[in-house]
Amino acid sequence: MPSEAPARCAACAARNRALCAGLADRELAALHAIGRRRVLSAGQVLTWAGDPAIVCGNLVSGLLKVARQEADGRTQIVGLLFPGDFAGDPFDTRATDTIAALTEADLCIYPREALARTLEQHPAAERLLLRRTLATLTAARRALPMLAHARAEARVAAFLLDMAYRAEVSGDRPFVLPLSRGAMAEALGLAIETVSRHITGFRDDGLIALSGLRGIRLLDRVALARRSG
Repeated sequence: MPSEAPARCAACAARNRALCAGLADRELAALHAIGRRRVLSAGQVLTWAGDPAIVCGNLVSGLLKVARQEADGRTQIVGLLFPGDFAGDPFDTRATDTIAALTEADLCIYPREALARTLEQHPAAERLLLRRTLATLTAARRALPMLAHARAEARVAAFLLDMAYRAEVSGDRPFVLPLSRGAMAEALGLAIETVSRHITGFRDDGLIALSGLRGIRLLDRVALARRSG
């Protein structure tokens, strides 16, 4: 039987990694009925911490950062969201963190209250959202020490390894970094000069190879992992 999924869902590159993964066409149609596409430009905010939680969304392409205000007034990036990740909490009436675009980001946006009602009517979707949320939290916890406490070299090395993992690239196959060095610096809490210096150092030490503006190959993952701490 041919798929009856909405055309945008059927063509979505992140469908197999997102909330929608494994949903029947009927459940996809229910989500599609309350959703809409939204494209954020780099730097644009999806939700502000402390504001009423109005929307949630599946990230289809691009990267988002999750930031939290510390007690001393500093803003700390506490996580990154990648295609397939879910942004926001449909069951929380107030946003805990600020979520903003690091690059241009394409999302499927759902009104929070409508999504909560839809999930109650479709338990399979609710279970998938829970699994996706737990996976995103696990990834954020893994990245948090790197983002907050590690030496600059360790942050950059860990970030490159995570980018390869997210891109599902094995061995030394080439891939394209999804963000500029300026965006990397912002995500890692470093100066762009620091990021560039360590990437050049990894290249000079034979750990990576670079091509063009963002092309990269990880030539020695073991050594890079040692640099990541």
